Parts: sequence; structure tokens; C-alpha cells
Amino acid sequence: MSELITDDTRPRAALFDLDGTLINSEPRSMAVWSRLLTAYGVPHDDQVLHGFMGRRGVDVLAEQPHLFPGLSLAELRGEIRRHGEAPGLPDVEHLPESVAFLRVLHAEGVPFGLVTSAGRDWAELALEQLGVRELFRGLVTADDVTEGKPHPQGYLDGARILGYAPEHIVVFEDTPAGILAGKSAGMRVVGITTTHARSVLGQADLVVDHLTEVDWPRLAART
Repeated sequence: MSELITDDTRPRAALFDLDGTLINSEPRSMAVWSRLLTAYGVPHDDQVLHGFMGRRGVDVLAEQPHLFPGLSLAELRGEIRRHGEAPGLPDVEHLPESVAFLRVLHAEGVPFGLVTSAGRDWAELALEQLGVRELFRGLVTADDVTEGKPHPQGYLDGARILGYAPEHIVVFEDTPAGILAGKSAGMRVVGITTTHARSVLGQADLVVDHLTEVDWPRLAART
């Protein structure tokens, strides 16, 4: 969207996804899932792996019980943890433009929070490593919701933490599941092309390559 936002709907707060939006750990996550699937002889391709992006693993596994028949979720969590601690995985990439954008919003007095499909320990660690944990009003993690993305629960909970109505909140996301969650919550969404092509993020109100391209509060791309 390129037109000026009217005062009565002007964005006043923001909610950020973590993986793929503030950091890029998706190559590492996809490698872990690929190793797990390979270990159990489950055929998979990029489409299968992308199905895990932006979502809680427990939700994807519950929808596809045929992937690991006979294994409980507790057993699968242990296997995921084991593969995640194995050597040779891709590094987690920090996204400096996203951190710069956070600092701009904070300097302008814009409150923001985090809504992630990752666990709380990982979210806290990632924000600390980015040096921005103290800037966030609150976190909603995979441990805090009963319905993960693309369900809007996480973003609605985030709105309550910030104390703003959904129409005054902008969501920043990198996956179709996250974009759908934000839109379903009644919020405007900016998509970032860290992990997906622009064509896949078409439901977002604005799509950018880096968050520093966002002209807040107009929600237009800087030219």
C-alpha cells in the first residue's frame, strides 16, 4: 500500500516475528528437519521443508501424523533437540537492517513486541544476542499459545500486551503462515523477503527486502 494512512487508522504499535524477520535461522531449522526426516526414511523435498517455516513444529506434525507413525510428540521433540545440537548446521544470520529498524521505532516511541513460533528460551537468547531484548514490551512464544500460526491467537495476545487495538498494529513477517496470522488478527502486515519470494508473500500489505525500506508510519517503501 502506497497511500498515506489516515489519522484514525495510523499505525501506533508493531509486532515482529523472529526467525526470518529479525534473524535468519531458517536454513538451520530446515537442515534439522531434513536430518530428522532422513533419519526415519521419510521422503521430502523443499516443499515439505517449507511447510515447517513460520509454524510451530508440533502443529505441523499434528497435521501430518503419517510422517512419523508410532512416535509420540515427546519423542519427536527429543529427536529434534538432538539433531539441533549436532555439528555442521548452518549458522544463524543476524539481520542488521531489521535491528536498525527496531532502534528507529524505539527512538520514536513506538511500542513493539515479539510473536514467534519458537520457544521462549530461544527467543530470549536471540534477542539478547541482537542486543535488543530491552526494547521489547513483551514476547508471545510457542509456549504461550494453544494455536500456532497461521491462527491469529499469538498476534491477538500480542495486541493485548501492547494495549492497542489490532487496526493500530503492524505485523512484520517473512512467511505465508505468519502473514495469514497477522491478517486474520485484523492487522496490517509487512512482508520481508528473507526466506520467501515476493510472489509468495502477496497477501501482505507491503513487501520489502529489508525493514529499513519501510517508511513508518506511512507503510510505504522508501524510494
